[in-house]
Amino acid sequence: MYLSYWEYKTWFKNVDFTVVGSGIVGLNCALKLREKFPKSKIIVLEKGFLPAGASTKNAGFACFGSMSEILEDLKNHSEEEVLSLIKKRYEGLQQLRNLLGDISIGYKNFGGHEIFLKENPSLYHEVFQALDRVNRMLLPFFKKQVFDIKKDTFGFKGIYPEVVFNSFESQIDTGKMMQALLQKAIKKNIVVLNGITVKSFQESSGQVQIQIQDDIVFSTKSLYIAINGFSSTLVNEDIKPARAQVLITKPIKNLKIKGTFHFDSGYYYFRNIDNRILFGGGRNLDFKAEETAEINLTSLVQNKLEDILKSTILPETPFVIDQRWSGIMGVGKNKTPILKALSDRVFCGIRLSGMGVAIGTQVGRSLGDFE
Repeated sequence: MYLSYWEYKTWFKNVDFTVVGSGIVGLNCALKLREKFPKSKIIVLEKGFLPAGASTKNAGFACFGSMSEILEDLKNHSEEEVLSLIKKRYEGLQQLRNLLGDISIGYKNFGGHEIFLKENPSLYHEVFQALDRVNRMLLPFFKKQVFDIKKDTFGFKGIYPEVVFNSFESQIDTGKMMQALLQKAIKKNIVVLNGITVKSFQESSGQVQIQIQDDIVFSTKSLYIAINGFSSTLVNEDIKPARAQVLITKPIKNLKIKGTFHFDSGYYYFRNIDNRILFGGGRNLDFKAEETAEINLTSLVQNKLEDILKSTILPETPFVIDQRWSGIMGVGKNKTPILKALSDRVFCGIRLSGMGVAIGTQVGRSLGDFE
C-alpha cells in the first residue's frame, strides 16, 4: 500500500498526539488532550471499521459489581483496595453521565439483582452471611445500605427465592454511548481513522515512529495505547485477552424482566433491552479457550447460554435467538487498571477487567493527563 502526497500531508504529517483505539478509553483520552491542547493535531487509529474491542460489544451494564464478585475480590485484595475499586467504578460512571448525558447513553437505573442457583448452595450461604460485612464496608462512601434482600418476582426456575438487590446498579445502551462519544470527538476536530492496525513503534529523535499496515511509517510527538484486551501486541504488561460471548433474543411480548442480573459469581449476566433478553457469560466453562483475542463464538458457550435461558431465565416463555456475538476484555492478576508512562513519550491505559463502562471514562481522561 502506498500513500499519496495528499493522504500523508492531510492525516499523517505534523501529528502531535496519536491514540491507538477508538473505544471508550481512547476517545476520552483524545478529548482530554484536546481540552489541554486546543490547537494540536490529534489522530485516533482504530483497526476495526467499528471499535474492535469491548466498547460496543459488551452487555451494557454500568458494572457496579455484584456481591459475589466483591467477595471474590476480597479474597485477593484488601478491603481498602476493594473499596477503592468500587469507588472508581461509581465515580467513573458519574463522569460518563456528566460528559454525555443520560439520554445520550440510554441510562436507566432499574437496579441490579444477583440470583442463586439451587445447585450451588455454598455460594448462596456465603453471600448472605457476608451481606452485613460488605454493607458496613460500603456505608461510609454511599451513605446508605447498598445491598438488600428481595424475593424473586420474575418467575425464574431452579433458584433460591431470595435475591440480592443493588439499587445503585444501572444499564446503558453502549451503541448510543459510543456514537455520542464519537460525535463529540469529531466536533472537537479529533480525526478518527478506521481500518488501521499499528504494527509497532519506536522512539527516535524526540519522536515516536509508528508503523501502520506493512510499509507505512509516520511520526508523532506522543503515543497513547488504549486497546485493552489487544494491548499485549504492543506492550509487555500484566494483561491478557478474555473473550466474552453474548446472545440476544428477538422481542418477547409482555416481558416482565427488568434490570440487570448476575449469577454464578458474575460469570453469567443478563438484562432486558428493547423487550428482549440479552444474556452473556460462560467464560468459566473453558478459561483457556476464552483467553483469546479472536472475536469468534464457540458451541460450548453458546449452547450453555441457550440452555440456561430456556431452563432458568425464561422457563415458561417461548423465545427465538436473534443475534450472537463476542467481545474482548483485558484482564490480569490484579483488577486495578494499568495506567502508566512506558517512556517519556509512550503511555498506556489498559486492563479494565470487564468494567470498561464504569471506569473507561476515568481511565481515558487520566491517560490524557500524561504528556
